[in-house]
Amino acid sequence: MEKKKKTLDNQLSLFDLVQGYQQVSEAEKPPGSLNIDRRFRELITEILRRCPISRYQVAAIMSELTDTDITKSMLDSWTAESKVQNRFPAVFLPAFCKAVGTDEPLRLLAELVGSFVLPGPEALRAEIRRLEEEIEELHAEKRKRQLFLKEFEVKGRGR
Repeated sequence: MEKKKKTLDNQLSLFDLVQGYQQVSEAEKPPGSLNIDRRFRELITEILRRCPISRYQVAAIMSELTDTDITKSMLDSWTAESKVQNRFPAVFLPAFCKAVGTDEPLRLLAELVGSFVLPGPEALRAEIRRLEEEIEELHAEKRKRQLFLKEFEVKGRGR
């Protein structure tokens, strides 16, 4: 089995992510493949476990960011497997990511629909590269037209 190249911060490179997504999207996805309730709860739980601040502090930061009362017990119910009826509200996800300092939940959700979450500088680099590719394509089109014009002028003189 081929080892995946990792970047310095131990994350997959964008190339590896795209390549992995292509392989998954080409394979037929079984029914229920997007039912990520357990996986999402486990991810949120693991992030809270690794977080240097307490759940109380996470809830307080989220409350401040959303101007909504969010409590530790709400965080607990959103992560408890036994509380199936309590799911993490998507409207609080940006505040959660900001409070705990990671975009992992967003990356998980984006990955499932074939998108990618890039931090600001990487997103700008990707946008700059896309613009460079457009410029290269426009230069190629310009060269084609210049060649056509030269051929047209040469044929016009031959008359």
